[in-house]
Amino acid sequence: MRRVPKWIISITVPILLIAIWEIGVRIFDVPLYLLPAPSKIIGALVYNFNDILPHMLLSLWEAFLGILISIFLSIVLAILMDISPMFRRAFYPLMVVSQSIPTIVLAPLFMIYFGFGITPKVIVVVLMCFFPIAVSLVDGLGQVSPQITNLLRTMGANKLDIYRIAKLPSAVTYFFSGLRIAATYSIMGAVVGEWLGANAGLGFYMIRVKNAYMLDKVFAVMLLVMLLSISMNGLVRVLEYMLVPWSRDIEKT
Repeated sequence: MRRVPKWIISITVPILLIAIWEIGVRIFDVPLYLLPAPSKIIGALVYNFNDILPHMLLSLWEAFLGILISIFLSIVLAILMDISPMFRRAFYPLMVVSQSIPTIVLAPLFMIYFGFGITPKVIVVVLMCFFPIAVSLVDGLGQVSPQITNLLRTMGANKLDIYRIAKLPSAVTYFFSGLRIAATYSIMGAVVGEWLGANAGLGFYMIRVKNAYMLDKVFAVMLLVMLLSISMNGLVRVLEYMLVPWSRDIEKT
């Protein structure tokens, strides 16, 4: 077993589970409206992809806007909390409280306040994504040794120089760690917002086919959401490797 590559072991169990699922559905003749076979799910995704594509593009756009806003808010809040301990004591609990309220409770309120357009979906994405980025960035900024900042001050560096030379480069790996989590959540946030009120998007499409008992299409959208989430995570990892080459050495250690 030690000679077997790790990636083979990682994919063996999922393949076995999918095979058991496929065989079980066929042996027991489970109706399509109860549990479709994996082959039916993949077939539904391929056959209906042209219909799903516009909804997918809208959900991706909502997730992208939410991620951008989350990054901006996280950077601003993290720097303010790092500069001012009083600001951190005042706002950090509010950030935690914002994550303790179920998104599915807040989303209908956003629909009432902002309508059924793209705005409430983007807000849902922001609520789900900014917290891991902000917390990771705050931790990263706090990892810089006071001796380094004191040395920079003795050399005439101001606060902007300290952040540019020491704190931001130190925190960038923490930032990407939070961003990978947020990117994975972003698609789900857009879909959750669309579940509760929309006229397009993957969540809207999923509700529509669910009401028609087309469970193969429901599972097809679920599979697509999973693939998109994994792809977003992988994209952030690629960007990290391109922009922060020293993160590779950190992972090896």
